[in-house]
Amino acid sequence: MVRILIAEDMHMLRKALVSLLELETDIEVVAELSSGTDIVPTAVALKPDVAVLDIDLPGLDGISAAGALHTAVPECRTLILTSLGRPGNLRRAMAAHVSGFLLKDIDPDRLSDAIRQVAAGERVIDPQLAVAALDSGASPLTARETEVLRLAAEGHEAGHIAGRLHLSSGTVRNYLTTAVHKLNARNRVDAIRIAREAGWL
Repeated sequence: MVRILIAEDMHMLRKALVSLLELETDIEVVAELSSGTDIVPTAVALKPDVAVLDIDLPGLDGISAAGALHTAVPECRTLILTSLGRPGNLRRAMAAHVSGFLLKDIDPDRLSDAIRQVAAGERVIDPQLAVAALDSGASPLTARETEVLRLAAEGHEAGHIAGRLHLSSGTVRNYLTTAVHKLNARNRVDAIRIAREAGWL
């Protein structure tokens, strides 16, 4: 029996998933959650075989929760089920040690099989998204440009970034300008969006 935890904040979709999976004789839903912050403590208590997680969850997003699960309950494998099928999200998920990454429009029978595969130690990735992630290639940004852009993405101003990285404010602004140009972005906000979607932040 494959014991699973489901984390999905949309009530109707979560109930539909639970009802669908409970039709399978070898799959048991042991927990259904609407918040990302509940994932790790619930998994620690119940020890599910697979956690099926949405990305966009309140409190803690599904990818961050997957990384925390890998540390806290390493025997619990994770499968991301999302409508946010972007190469950057797939890259982040792989870095967080997820075992599966599928889109919500997947055929129900395919989802059940994917859960079984993940429980058996296999990796299951949406093929079109995998190709898109490979096509996006390596980041054109240097390590320092990436670091500065990541801090900007977190909402920090140039002065704060400068103090944190022991740089001048002018140097920080130069790094940000270079990142905008390298990513063919319109501005800093657009550069952050492009880098995130490609998985470079």
